[in-house]
Amino acid sequence: MDTHEAAIDKTTERTAVPKDWIPGLIENGKNDVVSGFIIFLIALPLCLGIALASGAPPIAGIISGFIAGMLASLLSGSYVTINGPAAGMIVIVLGAVTELGAGDPVRGFRLALAVGVIAGAIQIVLGLLRAGKMTAFFPLSVVHGMLAGIGLIIMSGQIHIALGLQNPRAHGFHILTAIPPSFANLVPIPALIGLTSVIIMILWPMIKLGIAKVIPAPLIAVVIGTIIAALTGAGPLVKLPDSFLGGFSTPDFSQIMSVTSIKWIVLYVFVASLESLLTAEAVDKLDPWKRRSNMNRELMGKGAGNLLSSLVGGLPMIAEVVRSKANILQGARTRWSNFFHGFFLLAFVLLLPGVLQMIPLASLAGVLLVIGFKLAHPKDFLHALHIGKVAFALMLITALTVLFTDLLMGVGLGIVLGLIVAIVRGTSIGNLFKPDMEVIEQGDTITIRFRRTLGFHNFVGIRSKLDALPKGKNVVLDFSGVRLADPTAMERIYDFEVEYKDAGGQVQRRGTDHLRGETEHAFAERTLLKRAEEKAR
Repeated sequence: MDTHEAAIDKTTERTAVPKDWIPGLIENGKNDVVSGFIIFLIALPLCLGIALASGAPPIAGIISGFIAGMLASLLSGSYVTINGPAAGMIVIVLGAVTELGAGDPVRGFRLALAVGVIAGAIQIVLGLLRAGKMTAFFPLSVVHGMLAGIGLIIMSGQIHIALGLQNPRAHGFHILTAIPPSFANLVPIPALIGLTSVIIMILWPMIKLGIAKVIPAPLIAVVIGTIIAALTGAGPLVKLPDSFLGGFSTPDFSQIMSVTSIKWIVLYVFVASLESLLTAEAVDKLDPWKRRSNMNRELMGKGAGNLLSSLVGGLPMIAEVVRSKANILQGARTRWSNFFHGFFLLAFVLLLPGVLQMIPLASLAGVLLVIGFKLAHPKDFLHALHIGKVAFALMLITALTVLFTDLLMGVGLGIVLGLIVAIVRGTSIGNLFKPDMEVIEQGDTITIRFRRTLGFHNFVGIRSKLDALPKGKNVVLDFSGVRLADPTAMERIYDFEVEYKDAGGQVQRRGTDHLRGETEHAFAERTLLKRAEEKAR
């Protein structure tokens, strides 16, 4: 825990849980305005860069940002997450614009907006159907592999723009072979700007001075890049419409029933929903007051935001983990910090649009290069290897398949391989999607007896029963009947233990002596001791 998080924890000990809605604004407005302003400084360059990388007009990122902050924040089920356009959706939007437009990016963007409208409506319906718990189904190694693959694609595309050239938007193995020619033909000044942005993004967070905690690295990178561009007259620069209203676009529904549109609707809903819900889970763990998000409302809030954003020409939005963590560390207490960050985005583009048009594209590309690297950071693959060989293999295969084919193929392959591994290791067909567990209540003690296999494939049912437990009890998790528990199940059970204890209950494990971990990691796969010993021999 760093000093900022420790400071937050100390504050938490002295204060009650912040109020929500209007009482929360009255009680915590000062903290949330300050945090909202700092998150606005982070979000401004990212909104522009993500829009450009997505094949959309730069203003589309700003539109998404202020709608995400000012509308989705008030409708969502989380407290301190920050909504907005995010790197994780670049591949989806760019793919939709490119494939639907068939060489016409303007028409492609309008067709992609129609996809976003339908996807937002589906998210609302999923929220009403209480589908928020479905994220428990996906193996975490596959999810991390998906994000790593997205990061690799972002890097392979933005490197060309950082060198002063256009993104060739290559596919398959050509996504890599297209990079060396760009280095051979780089444009010196834009390449210098791109390199400067990368260096600032890496070094600025290492500075221990207070200013580095307040002024975000992306803003510094863009400011320095803008100064270099202004002194040298080098371009290309961000282009905005002549008027604010001129930046709004309307969706084109003429191809909405085509197979291509349906494919991208599925991907929009899948990635936007999965990333938002997983981010909300992660941010709940960082929340000093340990508030738990309502995942169904989270789906509905993001759906409403996506529907409106796509109707008027904005990018899709998700809950974004880096901005959300920064929000907490800056002292945010309620959803109003998210609202104010959107308000400041809207005010800036209304009052100072000329400033945005001085920003060089190479600077934004340099920022996105580092963000893409963080999504595919080697330490994440190393972490998967520490958990186990299967987790590492699933993450690596998913990432490479996403990079060289497409996202749906990568995630689908990762899930299928995960199911095959479960069956090969002894999971019965009847136990594959249905957990074998029993809940026994005796006074203040609730015993949960797990049997056979616990895995990502049947954890939706497990989580439903865990969520239904009354609060404040003494819960005993009995693993004596378990033969196999995969890393996703181990991590999500741990998350439940932490959440239940934070809510005032007690949790203890029993009957684990017959299980051995594949590695020493707490989330490593657990198998029967005899099987583990035979495998070791």
